[in-house]
Amino acid sequence: MLHHLRYGAWLLVSLCVSTTLFAQSLRVLPTDSLIRVDGNLTESVWQRAEVAGNFIQNFPNDTMPALNRTDVRMTYDNGHLYVAVVCFDKNPEKRFIASSLRRDWEWDQNDNFTVYLDPFGDRTNGFTFNVTPLGVEREGQMFNGERVAPEWDNKWRSAVKTFPDRWQAELMIPLKSIRYRKDPDWFLMNFARHDLKNNQRTSWRRVPIAYRISALAFADTVRFATPLPNAGPNISLIPYVSGRLDDYRGEGGSRRLAGGIGFDAKIAITPSLNLDLTVNPDFSQVEVDQQVTNLERFEIFFPERRQFFLENNDLFANLGFEQSRPFFSRRIGIGRDTNTGVIVQNPILYGARLSGKIDKNWRIGLLNTQTARQNSRGITPQNYTVGIVQRQVFTRSNVVGFFVNRDGEGASPTASRYTRVAGAEFNLLTDDNRWSGKVWGHKAFRSDLEGKPLESAAHGLFLNYTSRNLTLEWAHEYIGAHYNINDVGFVARRGQWGFFPQAQYTFYPENNRWLVSHGPQLETTLYRDLTGKLLDRELFYGYNFALKNTMEFGGGYYNLFTYLFFPFDPTNLGGEKLPASTNYRQRGGFWFINSDRRKLLTLQAEGWTGGFFNGRNTNAQAVLNYRFQPYGSFGISAEHNNIRLPEPYNSARLWLIGPRLDLTFSRKLFWTTFVQFNNQTNNTLLNTRLQWRYAPVSDLFVVYQENYFPSSFASKNRALVIKLSYWLNV
Repeated sequence: MLHHLRYGAWLLVSLCVSTTLFAQSLRVLPTDSLIRVDGNLTESVWQRAEVAGNFIQNFPNDTMPALNRTDVRMTYDNGHLYVAVVCFDKNPEKRFIASSLRRDWEWDQNDNFTVYLDPFGDRTNGFTFNVTPLGVEREGQMFNGERVAPEWDNKWRSAVKTFPDRWQAELMIPLKSIRYRKDPDWFLMNFARHDLKNNQRTSWRRVPIAYRISALAFADTVRFATPLPNAGPNISLIPYVSGRLDDYRGEGGSRRLAGGIGFDAKIAITPSLNLDLTVNPDFSQVEVDQQVTNLERFEIFFPERRQFFLENNDLFANLGFEQSRPFFSRRIGIGRDTNTGVIVQNPILYGARLSGKIDKNWRIGLLNTQTARQNSRGITPQNYTVGIVQRQVFTRSNVVGFFVNRDGEGASPTASRYTRVAGAEFNLLTDDNRWSGKVWGHKAFRSDLEGKPLESAAHGLFLNYTSRNLTLEWAHEYIGAHYNINDVGFVARRGQWGFFPQAQYTFYPENNRWLVSHGPQLETTLYRDLTGKLLDRELFYGYNFALKNTMEFGGGYYNLFTYLFFPFDPTNLGGEKLPASTNYRQRGGFWFINSDRRKLLTLQAEGWTGGFFNGRNTNAQAVLNYRFQPYGSFGISAEHNNIRLPEPYNSARLWLIGPRLDLTFSRKLFWTTFVQFNNQTNNTLLNTRLQWRYAPVSDLFVVYQENYFPSSFASKNRALVIKLSYWLNV
């Protein structure tokens, strides 16, 4: 009898577990009829499809069901994956939050529905497709288990319909637009809804509040009744023509008129491996880097924005740490004018880039580009080659080996003809997302570095632990004194050890009507030279609050120590410099506040005041923005530094002021204009850009840029660019 009871109990438990596991997957049937992508959901396949529902909150309370119900259905045919969603709305009197009609909007600033898709099931890489209640689309590539690169573009379609009690959408995703293994009968997926007007983030499968809702660690299985067909040949050509007028007469130069023609190509070598080609690329439509107030002693990092370098960019751009990258693609296409000593653009003649997955466990990245010769400027051609192999180990971790090479034909006798960097990395990511990290070692090779193995090497370690309440982080790096790779990579400091521990504790009070979370945090930065001498120490103690109305604020105390190992003017205005080999201790306070981002008028502000080298500084930064949704926004950003140093050193009031206007006349026509006044660089920048997306991923750009002297508004230089591109599927 006891045996039978045990067997019955075991059978009951097994049945419950099996039922639970079955419930945690979604079965998808193919469609037997044509689907009109119109948002009406009238096709019979939607009535028969299984429903992914019962969304649960990720924020502000990850144990509660969603306020508003969301139902998701899926189907597929020989060429497309279809997703239908119904987003119910219990409070339609509140308007949806929409930043604009521009594609590739900011996720956290819009009501939206999101698909997270992991075709290989590695819970590390994937794709995301998003749509707002106004039918505005966004897509991106996923990497590092939860990060999204929204710069990635591809062709797909959607349609949205709104009703008094809901909004609903259909998404048609071409199988050619995503990379997946052969004959798959399942994907890992999650669906998320950002119900911003109610300040809720919800998902089909629960994602704990400590993690991003995009975390693929919590994705679930979506099973297809029959294997998805192979996508077949996928070749896209993107030719362009452009014209450019440059006027440098305000700087004593001349006016130049030039035209350009070239093309990009995307070729799917396999469904998961893509070859990007470019011939005579033109990046003039990319928005210019905005000016910053520079109070630093080291080079400032600006991210890559050029489309050719973006697909699978995590393979190339995430090597090392942010301040010590062995490869930095923005080095490609610049050169130093030997007549003036100024860094200028140098045309890229061609480029090839192979990247993607070979199978579930292997990813590769290969890049080769060639830049031009400019005899009049003394700029020699350069060839850049990068090779990367990534192998998944354990469940979500991976090991990486890479090689970077720059070969400069006709380089000057005083410069190294080549720069090479090789290295290996291990990236850690556990199944439950609690632990993440990396350890790496890199070595530089140049003709002037022979016999200096350790001095031309670099190493780093990063380890992060995240639980519901506690986040702990440790990082350190060693950069050799002769790790000279800034012609291919980005290294802010050399000949130093850096240590970067952090800790944060977050409280989530229960049954509080206005408070979501609060808690303290500690951030530390420590640099020592290779003999152990302290160079820099930064300690930040803060306390932060997050409210249920989306408002955030906090403040804290800083304690700094700085040893100057070279003379430095803290204002960067070229005046009297503080002497080398001097110490400075600085203390003060900092604060920040972000207003309710659901309101039409929003404010983000922060600042600090206290010691600054041998004097004081009061810094304040603010961005005031008014959203006239859905047609755009007008904002003004400002930064002020009131630097007071004793004689004979510079004191200065530095201003950086920039109004910005974003207009979206429709989902196809956008106009952006911003102006920046910067008295630190004695420059006023005007940039205005009109974009007409006349066909999917096909654009006409008209860009005008001018730099002025702030005092007289006399022109320094100006440029007008017209560029037309077309995306053609072969």
